[in-house]
Amino acid sequence: MNAIKKPINIVDVTYAKTKASVNTDALGMRDMQQRVFAKRDAQHLLVKAPPASGKSRALMFVALDKLYNQGRRKVIVAVPERSIGASFASTALSKFGFFADWEIKPEHNLCDAGSSAGKVDAFIQFLEGPDATLVCTHATLRFAFEKLAPESFNGTVLAIDEFHHVSADIESSRSARSCAT
Repeated sequence: MNAIKKPINIVDVTYAKTKASVNTDALGMRDMQQRVFAKRDAQHLLVKAPPASGKSRALMFVALDKLYNQGRRKVIVAVPERSIGASFASTALSKFGFFADWEIKPEHNLCDAGSSAGKVDAFIQFLEGPDATLVCTHATLRFAFEKLAPESFNGTVLAIDEFHHVSADIESSRSARSCAT
């Protein structure tokens, strides 16, 4: 008779339960967010952390620092689907000690229902206007990028949430080639 073998874990990770991941500092940042913020001067950041660990808020902290302290003019956050855009709604970060609040005007939340063409037009108007923050889907970013010169993004922080959803087929689109370089 063949005995059924119980699977074994090849990798087993146990996290210390110190509550350090949920305690915040004087700026309202969790431990992981503090580590990301310490790297805020980097040209490229890739943040990999578990779900609900505060990645979206870490992005807000870094983006605001880039706007207020590093000479960037705009921040564009691209998410894979409209529902995820809610993670980047206006947030009163100053209530918890940070120096600024994350604010998204309704007209710059392109994750609401509407036509693709209208969203691309709104995206282009945002780049040409004075406002600093916008949230859109990967698709809106891709369609807008096809209509714009790369120079249109000068001075802009481009944050790609769920980066693994971006097409790996670099030959298929100009935006994918730009993200890869």
